[in-house]
Amino acid sequence: MLFCVGLFSVAYEAESTGYRDAVESVSFSPNGKMLASGNRDKTVKLWDVTDGLEIRTFAGHADIVDSVAFSPDGKTLASGSYDKTIRLWDVASGRHLRTFRGHSMEVGSVAFSPDGKILASSSRDKTVKLWDLATGLPRNLNARSMVAVAFSPDGKTLASDSADNTIKLWDVASGKELRTLTGHSRVVESLAFSPDGKELASAGYDKTIKLWDLATGLEIRTLVGHSDAVSCVAFSPDGKMLASASGDRTTKLWDVATGAVLRTLVGHSHFVDSVAFSPDGKTLASGSADNTIKLWDVASGKELRSLAMRPPRASN
Repeated sequence: MLFCVGLFSVAYEAESTGYRDAVESVSFSPNGKMLASGNRDKTVKLWDVTDGLEIRTFAGHADIVDSVAFSPDGKTLASGSYDKTIRLWDVASGRHLRTFRGHSMEVGSVAFSPDGKILASSSRDKTVKLWDLATGLPRNLNARSMVAVAFSPDGKTLASDSADNTIKLWDVASGKELRTLTGHSRVVESLAFSPDGKELASAGYDKTIKLWDLATGLEIRTLVGHSDAVSCVAFSPDGKMLASASGDRTTKLWDVATGAVLRTLVGHSHFVDSVAFSPDGKTLASGSADNTIKLWDVASGKELRSLAMRPPRASN
């Protein structure tokens, strides 16, 4: 259970339009056959992982799409945008299902609960909302989150970043704060729970990744190796590896048990904003400000395929 946002949107916002097709977020479907991307060109794209071809484009947002997430059953796709809204899409048809409005600034992240009944969102308005997908009504948490939220595997706990560089853990049922994790020196931009729910990974502008013991709230270790801010972290399905994306244009694979770098994946020509493991753990996707998504073989570190963005078109 992870969340990754286009960390470097602000950094290249004033740059030339050469990065208008930058990939902000990537997410595998639960069956591993499709990949969704949230894009700077205001669209969400759905890709066939086998052949690398675009299946369809979801158009409707009025600004950058910073986050995408599949529902646990794979039938619905959620997207959070700088236009302050969250949209739900039917994966099979591409049809727009619903728009959630309530945030007063850009939506930085969206995450489905494991049972698919709740959608969490965080925004640069420093709020976290829990949306009841049956009614469409939100419940507000007393958080100061801006860009990152993640559900624990059992759905009972929500992690969020905080404006004071800390991480807060929340009881989903009651909305009460459970614990604050302190250790990062700058803004936290990505959070991911381990598959067994015992650890949390966090990363951000201080160029580090931290692993936390959720039973005690203590830091297990800090992973150091990137030379620029870390935009995204993701656990492998077996929990043995952690992937990280960075502004240094690389993606790294780490051994969770030891904290050692297993390999560094090089190939993007600009910021790497997002990473995601396929459900079987054999493939890693990375999305970048160079307007591409790369698929990597986890075992060998070899690039399997590069998916290039194209001009937006209406969904089918």
